Amino acid sequence: MPLSITAAEPIRSHKFAAIDFESAGATRGRTDVPVQVGITLWCPQKGLGESFCSYLSSDQPIAWSARNIHGITLEDLAGAPSLLSLYPQIRSLLKNRILIAHGHGTEKRFLRAFPGHQFGPWVDTLNIARAAWPALDQFSLGDLIEHFELAQTIEAVHPDRRWHDALYDATASAILLDHLITSLSLRDKALDLLLHPDLSKWKSLRPT
Repeated sequence: MPLSITAAEPIRSHKFAAIDFESAGATRGRTDVPVQVGITLWCPQKGLGESFCSYLSSDQPIAWSARNIHGITLEDLAGAPSLLSLYPQIRSLLKNRILIAHGHGTEKRFLRAFPGHQFGPWVDTLNIARAAWPALDQFSLGDLIEHFELAQTIEAVHPDRRWHDALYDATASAILLDHLITSLSLRDKALDLLLHPDLSKWKSLRPT
């Protein structure tokens, strides 16, 4: 954990960056690669801040299953920069911030393109939602945004974007975290509550 981030300090004292990647989709014999990255800065004191979004160059086709979800085509990627070439800009946005993602496995994996980056720690809004509202039936980002009627807030920020656009989804994760912290009065709680949510109640409600 970076020296400037202390898990015992209150949530309100920290700065966050929500990140989302859209990918080319896994195909036989090929490793999945990112084709779009979106980053939204957020903090409990000031709310949403600077944002960044870029298509990413790809050396492989976009799988039909992935294209059917996010609508990104190889034509969209024409002239796009590589992920590695964006490292200085991404580093400036993510440095000394807690990273937010909904189901953060994909985001953590793609950030490994930057060896030794030391970004993090991570707040996974999927696990936090499960800990906070264990009785809900659905925990996808879209289902949670709809359940808590937060879609208009996102659309006001990104009126020309939609679900499965990397910036839209990153902003949705930040807004969901904001809602959780505000509605449950967590601003003065220790950051560790978000880093290590208690999933025991959610697990107890799941069929074995």
